[in-house]
Amino acid sequence: MLSQVYRYGFQPFNQHLLPWVQCTTISRSHCIQPSVIRHVRSWSNIPFITVPLSRTHGKSFAHRSELKHAKRIVVKLGSAVVTRGDECGLALGRLASIVEQVSVLQNQGREMMLVTSGAVAFGKQRLRHEILLSQSVRQALHSGQNQLKEMAIPVLEARACAAAGQSGLMALYEAMFTQYSICAAQILVTNLDFHDEQKRRNLNGTLHELLRMNIVPIVNTNDAVVPPAEPNSDLQGVISVKDNDSLAARLAVEMKTDLLIVLSDVEGLFDSPPGSDDAKLIDIFYPGDQQSVTFGTKSRVGMGGMEAKVKAALWALQGGTSVVIANGTHPKVSGHVITDIVEGKKVGTFFSEVKPAGPTVEQQGEMARSGGRMLATLEPEQRAEIIHHLADLLTDQRDEILLANKKDLEEAEGRLAPPLLKRLSLSTSKLNSLAIGLRQIAASSQDSVGRVLRRTRIAKNLELEQVTVPIGVLLVIFESRPDCLPQVAALAIASGNGLLLKGGKEAAHSNRILHLLTQEALSIHGVKEAVQLVNTREEVEDLCRLDKMIDLIIPRGSSQLVRDIQKAAKGIPVMGHSEGICHMYVDSEASVDKVTRLVRDSKCEYPAACNALETLLIHRDLLRTPLFDQIIDMLRVEQVKIHAGPKFASYLTFSPSEVKSLRTEYGDLELCIEVVDNVQDAIDHIHKYGSSHTDVIVTENENTAEFFLQHVDSACVFWNASTRFSDGYRFGLGAEVGISTSRIHARGPVGLEGLLTTKWLLRGKDHVVSDFSEHGSLKYLHENLPIPQRNTN
Repeated sequence: MLSQVYRYGFQPFNQHLLPWVQCTTISRSHCIQPSVIRHVRSWSNIPFITVPLSRTHGKSFAHRSELKHAKRIVVKLGSAVVTRGDECGLALGRLASIVEQVSVLQNQGREMMLVTSGAVAFGKQRLRHEILLSQSVRQALHSGQNQLKEMAIPVLEARACAAAGQSGLMALYEAMFTQYSICAAQILVTNLDFHDEQKRRNLNGTLHELLRMNIVPIVNTNDAVVPPAEPNSDLQGVISVKDNDSLAARLAVEMKTDLLIVLSDVEGLFDSPPGSDDAKLIDIFYPGDQQSVTFGTKSRVGMGGMEAKVKAALWALQGGTSVVIANGTHPKVSGHVITDIVEGKKVGTFFSEVKPAGPTVEQQGEMARSGGRMLATLEPEQRAEIIHHLADLLTDQRDEILLANKKDLEEAEGRLAPPLLKRLSLSTSKLNSLAIGLRQIAASSQDSVGRVLRRTRIAKNLELEQVTVPIGVLLVIFESRPDCLPQVAALAIASGNGLLLKGGKEAAHSNRILHLLTQEALSIHGVKEAVQLVNTREEVEDLCRLDKMIDLIIPRGSSQLVRDIQKAAKGIPVMGHSEGICHMYVDSEASVDKVTRLVRDSKCEYPAACNALETLLIHRDLLRTPLFDQIIDMLRVEQVKIHAGPKFASYLTFSPSEVKSLRTEYGDLELCIEVVDNVQDAIDHIHKYGSSHTDVIVTENENTAEFFLQHVDSACVFWNASTRFSDGYRFGLGAEVGISTSRIHARGPVGLEGLLTTKWLLRGKDHVVSDFSEHGSLKYLHENLPIPQRNTN
């Protein structure tokens, strides 16, 4: 057999290693066959290597985002992950999911190793079955009756259970890995195997040989012969193998592993026992933080608890291996927990030796919450003063802002498309316009927070008020738009909201100085922390999971960004629109002079904007008329590429390229033209293919225009006006945080009013509900009271 292996291009096994290794998922009569080798190397359509995996081992990864470069990975499956809730038998569905994830990563060119528990639980299941079967046979022989008495099952010794369960556990792994044409090998070890230098070298050689042949080693402590754990037996920085946590850590360091994933039955490491009221999941754990953690009891099964896992994790981290402790039992995440960790997603607790220079995003969320509450308690004049000061800083510090923006533009040159470069660019005129908009916001903020909307006298001396209050903490995510930062910050300040800002890395220099100026303005009234700029490597998807810190997410950017955020948001409302498919309907009674001006401005003034025209609907009577020819000539002069809708194409002998979809946002000098029969046909088309953003009618017939305005169900509907007017600044809102196409809370350009909600204030004098019962002494009045006018001067 060894000569066969050698012939197929592999080095022969060391003779001393053979007793340790049990090859699985291969032929019973041959250890390895050439067809199997070829099959293992390429078993699916997934590319064999999808990420650059070469890495010199020595230091652990500093950030989660680097985990995707991990080449060699150990996955430790805790007893609670592998076993069922009744502790007798294996969680087969969970195991199948884990095997699938390990197989996918193995096929990407990574070297995967499993450290698994489960032999005792599987053996307990088998032995119980055998005992019950044996007892039932004996009872049947002695009683001669079919009815069986209750049978007491003796306490089963763990080593016996392990001996009975080990082969079955491995057979199960064999069957599962076979589904992915992956070869696996079993290795059983004890603490003595690590203390004996020769055995350590043999074990190391075996594992390297298996990894070289693309085989997944499955390692477990040999619980059938393992001696009882000896407490405090760690010597000279070497961790003893007392349980599978310490085994996984020892194995990871011995094999110079890049990443150790420890799966347990809790989400990760908490700052107090999980389940307690104040328990918070620790995202990143640093050496030396043990004093801030209170450990709970050990796992319901297995040898170690969370304290053992942390000790093993810190030992592995010191040895140069990155560690993540995560939940492998939760049904909603266990199906992708391993791949999520390797992709750098915020799962479980990540152990790192590198502390970030600034606060974590969780800390920033808490600062924004606290700062926002302080901001809301300021007088309206004080909030307006902050915004005025920020407007002054935008013009006073113009040179520094434009210098930072120049760095962003230079770094983005050749990497961003021209429309995005235009969005990224700042200029003196843009800064002046920003300052004007901010001063408008300051003026409107005088009567925002705390405004009384309704007053009701419930009964004598019992009065109810509904007043405006901030939403809480806003997360605004924006791309290539540094001018968005001061606009959104001013709106948050005016509405008393805390704010987390996540800008695109392409605008990092511009965003940094604009945020510093914002905090400088906030400092005049001691609320500097209310606006936070997220500079960590936090992924947008991870930010969208902070449902306990964020009350509203507002995406500003491409339709793809908005869709991704809407998909990723977990329990947090998202305000925005996924697409800006804006229509303009040119009626049969449209003015020749107005049409070309409106179409040019709507399409050509800024084609990358979400309120730019994307589909032009033409009344069929206008085809082959001078008006239609003028529209086409103007579009050609402006170099607009025309896409013909199906009806429009049917009228033409030689038509432009037919549109692939009538539901397209081009974001460039491209336009779809379609023909409709009348205003109702235009409305039906808009409802079917539009995005409820902005739609326009061009006509001189007032009745037709009013019909269109009343029947089109969009956030903004215009008559004889450019689609580009759909903007907070142009509406007189000062600025906007975005344009919402949803039907709840705010719709259209969302300014100051859209960032407020309400609360109810009830002022009474020892009122109780029982006084208003059928035989009570009081009656409800429900009288509307006048609303006091606030002095806004």
